[in-house]
Amino acid sequence: MKKLTVLLSVLVLAMGILAAGCGGGDKGDKKAAAPAPAAKEELIVGTEPSFAPFEFPEKDSKEFTGFDMDLIRAIAKEMGYKKCTIKNMGFDALIPAINTGNLDVAIAGFTITEERKQQVIFSQPYYKSGLAFVVRKDVNDVKSFEDLKGKTVAVQLGTTGALYGEKLKEKGTTLKTFNTSDLACMELKNKGADAVISDLPVLQYFLKNGGSEYAKLVGNPLTAEDYGIVISKKKPELAKDVDKALDALRKNGTYDKLYEKWFGKKPEK
Repeated sequence: MKKLTVLLSVLVLAMGILAAGCGGGDKGDKKAAAPAPAAKEELIVGTEPSFAPFEFPEKDSKEFTGFDMDLIRAIAKEMGYKKCTIKNMGFDALIPAINTGNLDVAIAGFTITEERKQQVIFSQPYYKSGLAFVVRKDVNDVKSFEDLKGKTVAVQLGTTGALYGEKLKEKGTTLKTFNTSDLACMELKNKGADAVISDLPVLQYFLKNGGSEYAKLVGNPLTAEDYGIVISKKKPELAKDVDKALDALRKNGTYDKLYEKWFGKKPEK
């Protein structure tokens, strides 16, 4: 009986070792399996929020609002991100921040230009714009862009409006640069400038929201421009995903709803 007990004990021990060995094999198989793809947690977005109606501070809130802000949040959601974090930066700092990896994308009324395309990837165009200019109401001798020679013109630093204004410097125009479009318009109000060159929809919004008291739009649009979302050249797949999301928002009607919300009309097809 004692010998039988010893024999049974040996058999039980052997089976335990065998079971442990099988268990170890299962764990090894699990480790060898490919890991599940990580969930998309957060899209880091850069903007310069003084470019109404595209991006500007929301009243009584720390959040930013505008067409660009609504659009990029919708894009992030369509791409599957749980969170869209928007960071306030100077316009000139946005592309460097993209290229150093501090931002995933930037959206701030960026005109797609060949010079910028040397530095970053642009999404497909999401808005058709163009440059224009306003003058103070008491400036009556300016009917066209050429009439700005000899005047004082305010522009936002780093924009296509600033580049266009450079053409006037050779003709005796004084060019004043500011960090934001709002400050350029304030200089006009304070009579420190005769005119402001900026994007047409921005100037139209400025006039609609109080600017018409002291300023007026003159002449025809100076250019036709497309806006794009900025992505690092190191992230071509992200750029493709942004374009796919834009296509989806156009197809499901979200883009048209946001456009009509901010511009009072449907986008031109």
